[in-house]
Amino acid sequence: MDPQSAPELSTGVPPLPLGTVAVVGLGTMGTGITEVLTRAGRQVIGIDTDPAAARRAVTALAEATARAVRRERITERERQEVLARFRTSGEVRAAADADLVIEVVPEDYALKRQVIAALDAVVRPDAILATGTNALSVTRLAADSRHPERVLGVHFFNPAPAMKLVEVVSSVLTAPAAVAAVTELARALGKDPIAVGDRPGFVADGLLFGYLNQAAAMYESKYATREDIDAAMRLGCGLPMGPLALLDLIGVDTARTVLEAMYAQSHDRLHAPAPILGQLAEAGLTGRKSGRGFYTYRAPGTAAVVPDAASPAGDGGPGADGRPVRRVGVAGSGTMASGIAEVFATAGFTVVLAARGAEKAARAKDRIARSLDRSVAKGRLTREARDTALSAITPAGSLDAFADVDLAVEAVAEELAVKQRLFGTLDEVCKPGAVLATTTSSLPVVALARATARPQDVIGMHFFNPAPAMKLVEVVRTVLTADAAHATVRAVCATLRKHPVDCGDRAGFIVNALLFPYLNNAVKMVQEHYASPDDIDAAMKLGGGYPMGPFELLDAVGLDVSLAIERVLHAEFRDPGLAPAPLLEHLVAAGCLGRKTGRGFREHARR
Repeated sequence: MDPQSAPELSTGVPPLPLGTVAVVGLGTMGTGITEVLTRAGRQVIGIDTDPAAARRAVTALAEATARAVRRERITERERQEVLARFRTSGEVRAAADADLVIEVVPEDYALKRQVIAALDAVVRPDAILATGTNALSVTRLAADSRHPERVLGVHFFNPAPAMKLVEVVSSVLTAPAAVAAVTELARALGKDPIAVGDRPGFVADGLLFGYLNQAAAMYESKYATREDIDAAMRLGCGLPMGPLALLDLIGVDTARTVLEAMYAQSHDRLHAPAPILGQLAEAGLTGRKSGRGFYTYRAPGTAAVVPDAASPAGDGGPGADGRPVRRVGVAGSGTMASGIAEVFATAGFTVVLAARGAEKAARAKDRIARSLDRSVAKGRLTREARDTALSAITPAGSLDAFADVDLAVEAVAEELAVKQRLFGTLDEVCKPGAVLATTTSSLPVVALARATARPQDVIGMHFFNPAPAMKLVEVVRTVLTADAAHATVRAVCATLRKHPVDCGDRAGFIVNALLFPYLNNAVKMVQEHYASPDDIDAAMKLGGGYPMGPFELLDAVGLDVSLAIERVLHAEFRDPGLAPAPLLEHLVAAGCLGRKTGRGFREHARR
């Protein structure tokens, strides 16, 4: 639905007072919402047909407020006042005097319809009914109500006390006064409400669950281990949790249900649940709540992961011995090449930094010197360590200087022909047994290996920018890479204090294969006038804990770079859902490339 056809949040209609709120469904989310409401001074009626769920909700509130007292956030008197504002019931009629009812029962349309019908029969005519759905149609639920104008969606994020985002979902049937009242309540709770239209997943989950589903499919295909997938997204993107750990937290069964509901409405293959989600759910392996999902936990409901049969057995492959590496060659003179040379030099390696000409190589070393000086100024490096690292770097104007290196790392332009020519030269120059590594983020490593007469020594070593700060390195094996070359690179990463993750030689490796479809889907949301870049960025930062919103990230990476990666992914996987959004193509064609040109999805000061 186009948000322009939905009621505006800023309506001029005085918001209704919402002093008493009923919460129907006291699972994890319902319990979290009750804590938020009671601590904000609202009278709360918790309703659940399961007495055990009600008892757990009371206990959870008592424990949460006790922690707040210990941390001196509230007094004991305030704690007792909070507890007094919460009562429970096993019957829907307890909501008769509520000003607002929020249902957070399981994500099943028939069940939610039944709850709303029961509430219709008991609540006051002026009460607002809010569904906590994150995938089902709010419009459909409203249409089944006796009073559709008072039905809307209010989507909190888990854990509700900590997460700042609340999506306020209005349909074409929702009265502006209801939207205004719930929006004001969200602000009073210390949350940041954003207005969204009624479509599968709304903003945050519409982007998040496609990404989680792709990660599950990646693991199911045995492309990478669960640990490597999760580490890649945490360390490569700065996310608070890896996707498979997050699926376990959400609940594998819940994720599958949400994806099924989204796919039923969107028919987007990215939302078609990965078969492994169904297999785990049917087996009762639903994540943390059952004690086992993608990972195994010490006990149901705990976060402590314990080793199991799927835990990785080793670093270098069975019986693989790495080769000694003391001297490293870095080819390139740009930001990435300079950063990688700095990383090796500060880790104690002797480095040859080769560029197209001695002058370019000297400028690259000067850039490294300035970077090292900043590290000294910030107290990250001593002056002596800075001088030692800088003296370990020898600039060179030709790849001939790589004759004695044990490891050659190329970081030149991301063009296949350029890299193939360079690897042909490395093959001629480097000594037998030297490992030849590429830092490509999108090109096939095997195409570079075939440019040499020693494809068994060629491997991907994808650093992330800025290389001195980012801990992740994607180690990319081709079908021709020898175990010894792989073990060598893994050992070097350990010396560099980087975290290596293993993956196969396919487009996007781990991080880009999961990240860029998510970014592309965000662009599609703007293209379809569903939400603004500002609202989408806020949704992902506040609702998903992302360090940057998708449009902040796109402008920082460069829209041209992003488009190139999207095209590579689409060409390799042939999935229509991966086709670059036309809006992204149009911006690139217009020269709006992000921060580097001063304009992308936003205006920026020119560098």
